[in-house]
Amino acid sequence: MDRRNFLLTGAAVLAASGAEAQMKMRDMPGMGNMDGMHSAMPHAGKGLALPEGAPFKELPVLANTGTTPNVFEAVLAAAPDKKRFASNVETPVLAYNGETPGPMIVATEGTKVRIAFVNNLRTEESTIHWHGMPVPADQDGNPTDPVAAKASRVYEFELPEDSAGSYWYHPHPHGRTAEQVYRGLAGAFIVKAKSDPIPAAYGDTSLLFTDLRIAADGTMPGNTMADLMNGRVGDHVLVNGVKNPTLTLPPGTARRFRLFNATNARYLRLAFGGLPITIIGSDGGLLEAPVHGAKEVLLAPAERMEIIVAFDKPGPVKLQTLSYDRGWMGEGRPKEAGMTLLTVDVAGEKAAPMPQLPDRFRTIATLESPVTKRRFVFGENMTMNGDDMKMDFLINGASFDMHRVDVQTKVGQVELWEIENPTDMDHPFHVHGTQFQIAESMRGGKARKPAYKAWKDTVNVARGETVRLLVRQDRPGLRMYHCHILEHEQQGMMGIVNVQA
Repeated sequence: MDRRNFLLTGAAVLAASGAEAQMKMRDMPGMGNMDGMHSAMPHAGKGLALPEGAPFKELPVLANTGTTPNVFEAVLAAAPDKKRFASNVETPVLAYNGETPGPMIVATEGTKVRIAFVNNLRTEESTIHWHGMPVPADQDGNPTDPVAAKASRVYEFELPEDSAGSYWYHPHPHGRTAEQVYRGLAGAFIVKAKSDPIPAAYGDTSLLFTDLRIAADGTMPGNTMADLMNGRVGDHVLVNGVKNPTLTLPPGTARRFRLFNATNARYLRLAFGGLPITIIGSDGGLLEAPVHGAKEVLLAPAERMEIIVAFDKPGPVKLQTLSYDRGWMGEGRPKEAGMTLLTVDVAGEKAAPMPQLPDRFRTIATLESPVTKRRFVFGENMTMNGDDMKMDFLINGASFDMHRVDVQTKVGQVELWEIENPTDMDHPFHVHGTQFQIAESMRGGKARKPAYKAWKDTVNVARGETVRLLVRQDRPGLRMYHCHILEHEQQGMMGIVNVQA
C-alpha cells in the first residue's frame, strides 16, 4: 500500500469508527497497561510543565562490588518506582536500582564484567541488551533470551582491548521494548581506554538524552496511533533526567562531551549556540583523528557521539535543537527546533590554558573486500479487518518472526549490506554483536562517502536513501538487526542473523 493510501485509509477508519476503533487499538502492541501503570489514548488535558535551570547533574555511577582486580561486579534490578519530575506530583516509572536513567557503568577495556540482573517487574519479561558492545550472543540480552518476571540471571563478558567507547544498555524483550524504555529503563555504559589520548583537562561529561511525555496529573500516557506509526516523541527532552540543567564552566574551558540518544524515536539535530564543534568519537569509540569546525551534529535514535566544545567568552551558551525533517505520518508532527536541552553558564576566573588535542587518536583498520552482498529493504503496511487495523513495519517484505532465521553468515566473514529505504520516513538501522563501517550512501542517484572513518552500530537511513555497510561478526550465535525506532522494531522491522562458527 502506498503512503498516501496508507494514511488516508487509516484516517478514514478512525473517523468512521470513533471511540470503538480506538478501544480496539488498545490490543495493538504498545497500547496495554504495564505493571499497573496508567496507559491510555492521548491525554485530553494539558501536559505537565517541568522546572528548568537546576544545576547540571552527573549520572550516578554503578559501584563495583567486586574485590578481584580487573573484574567488575554489580547488581542491576529493574522495578516499578516513582519519580518527581515536578515538585507537586509523582510519576510512575520503571527504574534500574531506583534510578532513571539507570546508573552509569564505567569499566576499563580488558575488564571482566559480571552483572546480576534482577527482573522485579511484576508481570513482564525483560532483558538487558548491551547496545553496541562486543559481547557473546548468549550475553547480548536479545529477545530470544528473556528473563521472566521476578527472576534473575548473570550477564558475564570481557571487554576486549581497543573496545573503549560510549555504549548504553536497555531492555530488549519481545513486544515490550518500547514501553520499558520510554518508562525509564536505559543507562550509559562507558568503556575507558587503558591509555586515553584525550588529555584529562578536557574532562569527560556524559549527556544522556531521554524523551518524556507526562500528563498534568503526573501519569505517563501510553502510546497513541501516531506513536505506533511514527515512533514515540515526547513533550520534554531531558538531560540525565533533568530538563535544561545549567552547567557552569570557567571561560577558556574546552569540554569533552559524550552524547547518547536514548530516546525511542526522536532525532536530535544539535548546535552549541553557534560555537565550533570538534567531533572526536562515534558509536564504537574515538575516530582516527579529530574533525574540527562542525557547526551542528545529528543523532538518530540510539546513536552516540563524542565532541569537544571550547567556551572562550563569558555568558550563557545553549545546546539547542534544530529542525530536522525525518518524515511523519498523519497529524501531530512535533516541533523539533528551538528546544534548549542544556545551558552552559560560562562564568568566573579564566581557566588555565588547555593542552593541545592530539592530531591522531588511533588507527581504524579498513574491513577487507566483502565475500558476499546482501540487500535489506524497508517497508510499511497497514491491514484492516472491519474497523480494526494492524500496523506492520517490514524488512524485505517480512515481519519479524522470533522462530525464523533470516540470514546465515559465518564468523569472520566480511559482507556488504545494502540497506534501502524507499519509504517516506527515516529509519535508524542497528546491528547487534558488532561494529560496522559505512562504505557509502546513495540518494537521488548520487553516491556519497562518509565524512570520516568510524566504527558504528547504528546508522540513519534517510527516506529515499540506500546505505552500504561493511559488516563482520566475530562471535557465533543469533544476532538481531532492526530499526531503532522502537515502535517500528516492535511492529516487525527486525530480523535474525545466525552467525556460524
